[in-house]
Amino acid sequence: MLKRVFVAPDPGRLRLRAATRAVIGVGVAVTLCALTGYSLPSVITGGLAALLALFTVVDPTVRRQAVTTALLPVVGLPVLASAALLHDAALPSAAAFVFVAAAGVYARRWGARGHALGVFAFMTYFVTQFLDTVPADLPELYSAVLLSLLAASVVRFGLWCYERRIAVPALPSPLEGRGLARTTTRQAVQVAAAGSFALAAGQMISQERWYWAVGAAWWIFVNTSSRGETLVRGFRRVLGTVVGIGLGLLVAVPLGGAVGPTAALVAVCVFLIFYTAPVSYSWMMLAVTLMVALLYGLLGALEPGMLALRLAETGVGALGAALAVALVLPVTTHATTNAWIHRALLCMKRCTADAARRLAGDAEADPAPGVAELEALLARARLSLAPLLHPLSPRRARKARARQILALLDDCATEVRALARIAADPDASHDARLMAACWRVEAAVEELVREGASGTADTRAERTPAPAAHPGAERALAHLHSLESALADLRAPLRSAPDEPLGDGGAAPLSRV
Repeated sequence: MLKRVFVAPDPGRLRLRAATRAVIGVGVAVTLCALTGYSLPSVITGGLAALLALFTVVDPTVRRQAVTTALLPVVGLPVLASAALLHDAALPSAAAFVFVAAAGVYARRWGARGHALGVFAFMTYFVTQFLDTVPADLPELYSAVLLSLLAASVVRFGLWCYERRIAVPALPSPLEGRGLARTTTRQAVQVAAAGSFALAAGQMISQERWYWAVGAAWWIFVNTSSRGETLVRGFRRVLGTVVGIGLGLLVAVPLGGAVGPTAALVAVCVFLIFYTAPVSYSWMMLAVTLMVALLYGLLGALEPGMLALRLAETGVGALGAALAVALVLPVTTHATTNAWIHRALLCMKRCTADAARRLAGDAEADPAPGVAELEALLARARLSLAPLLHPLSPRRARKARARQILALLDDCATEVRALARIAADPDASHDARLMAACWRVEAAVEELVREGASGTADTRAERTPAPAAHPGAERALAHLHSLESALADLRAPLRSAPDEPLGDGGAAPLSRV
């Protein structure tokens, strides 16, 4: 677990940059709010607004990031007012909370911007429960949120906008369908069901802290598409919470809310949230749980019983999420895996075609964007396969199959990346054998995704003359042949029955893992 977080690859040091900038941005926002004379709850609200602006806004361009950040208060401030006005109306307030949770998930159909706005709306309602906000608090809270968003924007878009110099890979678009089969619609219904269960059960545990259960259920659905992904994420959330509570007992309780040490540790937690989020949800939850304990210490409300209550509410939320994905419009892991692997293979096909055009002399053909998309799709495929690779998974045959598929997909990606680098080399000359090999790769992908066109490549290759060897072309050919071999090896695990021992494969549909 430690190795996964601190030795995991960090291309361009993007995780390190994002985490460091987050500490600076949140620190500036909190400092400005404190110097302005705001109350401690308003300072905490402002700090949360800055953290969310830096954490959730992940649009592919700086311009779009700036627009999304500007839209955050447009959705956040009305939600803040609604939550405060419903403070003394228990049933309407609870119903509004579940509605905001479902709407926040539904908004993900509009991509990265919808996701950011949905998260901000949900967390704005959540923080009003955390701080017991009433209408009289609204003017100061509004001012704190706006000031903090401005501070975070100055840091992100002014002082340190590293995205202007580094190509940050865009997140792949979510899997889509129609009606209730659409991911965002289905998950909105599931979140409404899970949130309602968590709300009812959470209130049975605590009339004051029930919102932790709803929050846990909601966050478990973020970045998941299938039943298996959601269950694994729920397990990791509980695990991170347990370890975080242990650290809270060792660190936060003895501090007793001392401002200096608490502020320093909160900064460390902010760094860990950003640095670990892409590679370990358990580590991120550990940092979140410790930070919450430290904030409760500042508010003078921290005690061991409070941390135990948080664990119980988190467990209730995880149970609500598990019941929702199992009983309400469930989607199996293999169905989701099928779709992501299908998209990754088609992306490999496009990358190969672009590289072939570039090697043939088409200066406008560029496989680099396709390679970046492939990386994002493979990351999503790994997330989809994660439930099958979990140590607690009892299905050994499926685990072995999933592990082999991931290894072969990684091999394919390695060859595609190398081919793209060679295609970008001006010394790599046209070689008709490259075109033939590219056609064979395309045919192999088409066969894997059951699109037909098998045999076309071989016919074209026979009609292609063999030119003189060229060093760049020879290297490209070697990578294409390795890619062909990896695609051929994928046939067995992708086409054989899920629980059978690995063999030569049959005619089962793609990705029966």
